[in-house]
Amino acid sequence: MASVAEELDAETLAFAHRMFDLARGGHAEELAAEVDAGLPVNLTNSKGDTLLLLAAYYDHPETVAALLARGADANRVNDRGQTPLAAAVFRRSEPSVKALLAAGADPHAGGPSALDTARFFGIPEMLGLLEN
Repeated sequence: MASVAEELDAETLAFAHRMFDLARGGHAEELAAEVDAGLPVNLTNSKGDTLLLLAAYYDHPETVAALLARGADANRVNDRGQTPLAAAVFRRSEPSVKALLAAGADPHAGGPSALDTARFFGIPEMLGLLEN
């Protein structure tokens, strides 16, 4: 049986890789335009990372906000149990944490959860945001 990657042509794969690079690079406007044009907002890579998780992990609050405004799942867990909220907490990104919480992100979701991440790395300002 062919894998999903084998079924996709090189042009499609290159486009998908570029979309994930836009999320990692914080190119909010360009990525938002692609989502508005039909790109699935919850597109995942081979590790289960969503565009939102990558934007949160690479500390791009404007991209996080743009994706959330377009319906990105704030609680989607990747293959390693990580959530966008835990990634934002790890990066100590107050704007991303606030946006994710406002969008319904669960501080207890994932493993380690956002709360566990804040406790493990000793980030009291993040704990304060998550516990309120």
